[in-house]
Parts: sequence; C-alpha cells; structure tokens
Amino acid sequence: MSARLRRADPAAVAEALSHPDRSAPELKLLTKHFLAVLSEQAPGASVEVRVPPYAAAQVIPGVRHTRGTPPAVVEMDGATWVALATGELSWSEAESRGVVRASGQRADLSPYLPLRQD
Repeated sequence: MSARLRRADPAAVAEALSHPDRSAPELKLLTKHFLAVLSEQAPGASVEVRVPPYAAAQVIPGVRHTRGTPPAVVEMDGATWVALATGELSWSEAESRGVVRASGQRADLSPYLPLRQD
C-alpha cells in the first residue's frame, strides 16, 4: 500500500455510523477508519484485506510478501466491511452469505472481529 491508513475523527465516525443507509463518502470514511483500526490491532503483512474501491490493508503477523499477490487475500464491499468491523455481521454469516471472499492461510478474520473500539 502506498498511503498509510489513519483513524478518522471520532465525531465523523459516530456521525457516519448513525446513518443506516450510508452514502459512498460515509462508506469510504468508515472503511478506511476500520482498516486503520484493524492494522493497529493485528499488525503484519501476511493477509491483504481489500475493500474496493475504497482501500486495502496488509495485516496479521506471518509470512511477509514483497511482490505479487500476498499469501492470503480477503475481499468484500464497504458495507460488508463496516458491518463486520462493528459486529453487525459475523464472519461466519458473511461467509455463508457469500459476501466475503477469503483465500490462503490466515484469511479467517473472525479472531479479530468485531474490532475493539478503544
């Protein structure tokens, strides 16, 4: 990733979370915010979490890759990522609905979700 993800302003996060039908700008803010939180809580580079078109993050300790596709990839849309990060949706439920695509070792994010809001 070229740009480092940073947490968003807490007031902006609270405002965006208060809207059940989130707009694209709200999803972008929340996606980047929660990927930054995941990066802090599970630092590493063995899993790439992709949330197109908003952002991607490399997380979870383990084998580090330097070129090409990482050893594990997780991909989903913004609404799914926000729901997983906040606990509105469980990992197993997301997998059974087919709204998350995960491949490779360590691609199961359930130990890290929902994210702690500290």
